[in-house]
Amino acid sequence: MAALVALVALLAGCSELPAPGPQTTPSPTVDGQATLVRVVDGDTVVARIAGHDERVRLIGIDTPESVKPTSPVECFGKEASRHLTSLLPSGTALRLVGDAEPRDRYGRLLAYVYREPDGLFVNEAMARDGFAAPLSIPPNVAHRAQLVAAARTAHGSRKGLWGACSDADVSALALG
Repeated sequence: MAALVALVALLAGCSELPAPGPQTTPSPTVDGQATLVRVVDGDTVVARIAGHDERVRLIGIDTPESVKPTSPVECFGKEASRHLTSLLPSGTALRLVGDAEPRDRYGRLLAYVYREPDGLFVNEAMARDGFAAPLSIPPNVAHRAQLVAAARTAHGSRKGLWGACSDADVSALALG
């Protein structure tokens, strides 16, 4: 999360981004078609893949907490969940694309999520619309620069959480 704190500071006052880390090629073993079962929160969904329900964590973004049992609801957490639900209603066809690691430490499938049939890159839309901050956890960084740029645009426009939440709230997201 320290990287997210640094990124929030970067977004708040700098005009130059650091050079992105090495780009990776998405893993073909995680790629595939799925159907949305439900949105868990702003950065996690449940998707049906080959007849099995899987928790899927959207790679490269972080949203304020809204359902974590040991954490209070954070500024813009419920709004982030509602926005993801508006982008991905139950039953939406999805294309999931993996990166270097297929799962996180909690066992969730890690994926870049695309809405079918229009191909909307959901991870980027959440950042661009101001509902998510970028979160780079190497080696899963294939779209790092794209997601940072989307969040920078939202931040510069004071869109979403960047306009609604105080600096302390944004810091809580970064540390959370």
